[in-house]
Amino acid sequence: MRILIAALVGGTLLWLWGAIAHMALPIGEMGLRTAVGQDAAIAALQDSATSGDGVYMIPGMAPEQWSDESARNAFIGKYGTSPYALVIYRPDGNPGITSMWPNLATHWLTSVLGALVAAWLLAMASGFGKRVAITAALGLFAWLAVNVPYWNWYLFPLEFTIGAALDQVIGWTIAGLGMAWWLGRRKV
Repeated sequence: MRILIAALVGGTLLWLWGAIAHMALPIGEMGLRTAVGQDAAIAALQDSATSGDGVYMIPGMAPEQWSDESARNAFIGKYGTSPYALVIYRPDGNPGITSMWPNLATHWLTSVLGALVAAWLLAMASGFGKRVAITAALGLFAWLAVNVPYWNWYLFPLEFTIGAALDQVIGWTIAGLGMAWWLGRRKV
């Protein structure tokens, strides 16, 4: 029960930090830009993203074509220095625009589930400082495992990647403070 309550405390703190990072501080929007000519871009996506929901690389080449050396060389010659975009495409729209409540609820739940894993690990450690350091390390681990590869392979902007580091490490440190406090309380 101690671990479950620690997860609720940590997950809620992480969730609240996310609200602060995205709504009150510029951390959550670092590297995000708003495109001009959005109607034209959406129309072009509707015409070209014929496979439906997905992540599209533009320009992109089907993976099975990479083994064809002449097709690969032609693609590189044509697009090697052209603009590049990675687009998350949903032809049915973004429901988060009309109501963020489902997204907020899912975010809280996933924060608590992540904190449950962290609380389980923290229960094996002793000492407030050590527990907080573990959660900060978990935040750094999450960033290194997910965001740095996105920066490397999919060319996510460095500013966005740094913002993600701040979000993860600060958020998990704050969650760790609450979980370490809860787990360190003496049983009454």
